[in-house]
Parts: sequence; C-alpha cells; structure tokens
Amino acid sequence: MREREFWELLEEVFGRSYGRSLALDQRMPKLANMTVLEALDAGEEPRVVWNVLCDHMEVPDSKRWGHDHNAPPLPAA
Repeated sequence: MREREFWELLEEVFGRSYGRSLALDQRMPKLANMTVLEALDAGEEPRVVWNVLCDHMEVPDSKRWGHDHNAPPLPAA
C-alpha cells in the first residue's frame, strides 16, 4: 500500500473531515502512542498504520478496504 492509497482509504472509510481529524489527533498505543501522521513520518508502513488505526477504531474487515474490499498484499519481509 502506498501512502496515497492510505489517504484515499482514510477518506473513503471515515469521511474527509473525520478522517483528517483522526490522522492528526488519535493516538494509537500499538504504534508507540503516535498519531497517524507521526507514524507515517517515522517511516511506518502505511498498511501497518492503516490496520492499527482500523483495529483501534473497531472497523470490521468487511469495511476497512473501501468499495473494492480487497486487502493490498503484505509488504515483502
């Protein structure tokens, strides 16, 4: 997942205003209590940040990938 895709999903799943607010304000204990923006700036993989945010906000798998419902592939190890 590219960062551009992350922002598109954020807007699609949470809405533009609420999604941007979450990215700025919501702290996630699983990511060292960083916000979305801090985690991405620190180099965290966008797919990891997305999954942590969705888990934190209790977004079910059926809704977290937007209209296509296809999870992007895991990053290579």
